[in-house]
Amino acid sequence: MSNDAQQLEAIKNGYSFEGKTIPLGVATCDGVPDPEAKVSLPLSMMNRHGLVAGATGTGKTKTLQVLAEQLSAQGVPVFLADMKGDLSGLAAPGENSEKLAARSASLGQQWEAKSFPTEFFTLGGEGIGVPIRATIESFGPILLSRVMDLNSTQESALQLIFHYADQKNLELYNLADLRAVIQFLSSPEGKAELSGIGGISSATAGVILRELVTLEAEGMEKFFGEPEFEPQEFLRTAADGRGVISILELADVQANPKLFSTFLMWLLADLFSELPEVGDVEKPKLVFFLDEAHLLFNGASKAFKEAITQTVRLIRSKGVGLFFITQTPKDLPAEILGQLANRVQHALRAFTPDDQKALTATARTFPKSAYDMEEALTSAGIGEALVTVMSEKGAPSPVAKTKIFAPESLMAPAPEAISSVVAASSLNDRYATVVDSYSAYEKLTETQQKQEEQTLSAEQQKEAERLAKEQEKLEKERAKEAERIARAEERERQKRNDAAMRIGTNIVSTLGRELVRSIFGTKRSSRRRGGGFF
Repeated sequence: MSNDAQQLEAIKNGYSFEGKTIPLGVATCDGVPDPEAKVSLPLSMMNRHGLVAGATGTGKTKTLQVLAEQLSAQGVPVFLADMKGDLSGLAAPGENSEKLAARSASLGQQWEAKSFPTEFFTLGGEGIGVPIRATIESFGPILLSRVMDLNSTQESALQLIFHYADQKNLELYNLADLRAVIQFLSSPEGKAELSGIGGISSATAGVILRELVTLEAEGMEKFFGEPEFEPQEFLRTAADGRGVISILELADVQANPKLFSTFLMWLLADLFSELPEVGDVEKPKLVFFLDEAHLLFNGASKAFKEAITQTVRLIRSKGVGLFFITQTPKDLPAEILGQLANRVQHALRAFTPDDQKALTATARTFPKSAYDMEEALTSAGIGEALVTVMSEKGAPSPVAKTKIFAPESLMAPAPEAISSVVAASSLNDRYATVVDSYSAYEKLTETQQKQEEQTLSAEQQKEAERLAKEQEKLEKERAKEAERIARAEERERQKRNDAAMRIGTNIVSTLGRELVRSIFGTKRSSRRRGGGFF
C-alpha cells in the first residue's frame, strides 16, 4: 500500500465530524481524487483561526473564495480584505465551462452558478464602496499610541491630552481636532490648564505633532472623521438567511500599508470590546479573511505586532475567526502562527537556499503523516493543497492532500457588480456623506479668534486713549501757543501805543516849543534886528 493510500484511510476517519462543516474539497490518492474522502472544516472550529498559504498562482484566492461562499451559505457573515481586486466576483454568478464541469464531476461537486450577498467598502471614501471612517475619539490614546509607535512617556502625554479634551467637551473627531488640542496645551495659555494634573513638554508635543503629519502623509486623514462606521454592520445576514460578505477594496494598499493595519487594529479592538463572550459556539459570528497578510507585518512596529497577537489570542472567545492568506508561513510572526489551528497549504517553491530552508521549516510544522511532506509541498498542482484542521475534540486532523472545490461565483473581477451593489446599498445613506461637526478644532479656533478680537479691542482702546491724550496735549499746547501769541501781540500793541503816545507827546512838546520860540523868538529877533523897542 502506498503512502497516499495509507494516509487516505486516516483521512476518511479523521474528517468524520459530528456537527456542521465547511466543505473544502476531496482527498487524493496517488494524484487521483476520491469523492468519498471529503475534506472539510468543522463550522464550530472556524473561530480557532487559520492560515491559507502558498506560492503565487497556486490557487490561494480561489480557496479563500470557496471558504467565503460556504460560510455565507450557512449564515455566517464574512469580512474580506481584497488587496488585488480579485474577490469582487463573489457578487456575480460563476461561468461554467467544459474544464470546470469535468473537474467538478471528478470531485463529486454539485456545482451551480451562484452569486452571494455582498457589500463593498473603502477606507476613507477612496474608490468605489461604502466609506469606512473612525473618529480619533473612538480610537483612543492607547491604540493611537501604538499606531504612532510612541514611547511610554509620549503615550502618557497623549492620554493626558485625551483626558483634558474629554473634561472640556472638546470632541476629537479627526486629526485636525487632535492637532488643535495639542497646540493649545503646548501654548503658554494651555500650559496653565494642566498645571494641576501635570503638563506636556514642548519636546513631547512636537514628537506627537510630527507623528500626526506622518499619519496624514500615509493617507490617514481621510480615514479619521465622521460619520463613524459601526463594525456591527459586518455581522449582518441577508433576507434569505445567508451571511453578508463584506469586501474591503484595497487595491492601492501596498502604497499605504499602515492605513490598512491601523483600520484593522481599530476594527478588531472595537469588536472585542463590543461583542459579548460566547465561548464555544455552533458557528462563528464573523470570520475575517486577510489577503496578502504579509503587508500587515512588513515594517510593522513592535506595538502593532503585540496588539494583533493579543487580539488573535482573545477574540475567538467572542465568536470571531481570523484567517491569514499569504505566500509562506514565515510571513507571519511565530506568536500568531501558533494560534492558527486550521491550515490550507498550497504548493511552495524552493528555488534558493532560503526557499529550501523555509520549505523544510514549513514541512516540520505539520502533524506526522505517511506523506513525504517536502515532496508533497513542492509537487502540489494549482487548486491542490495540504489541509489539516482542528477537530471538534480539539485535536489536529490528519494531513490531507486535497483538491479544492471550484467557487460557484465568478472567478474573476466583476466591476459592474461592484457599481450595482454599491448603488443599491442601504449603508450609503448613513456613511457616504462626510460630516464635519462642531468639535475641538472649531471650538478652539473660535476661542482664539475671540481672544484675538478682545486683544485687538483692548489694543484699539489703548490706542484711542493714547490718541485722545495726545490730542488733549496738542490742544493744550495750541492753547498755550495761542495765549503766548496773544500776549506777544498785546505787548506789541502796547509797545506801539506807548511809542505812539511818546511820539505824540514829543510832537506836541516840540510844536509847543516851536510855537513859543516862534512867538518869542520873532520878537527877540526883531529887537536884535531893530535895535530894541525904541
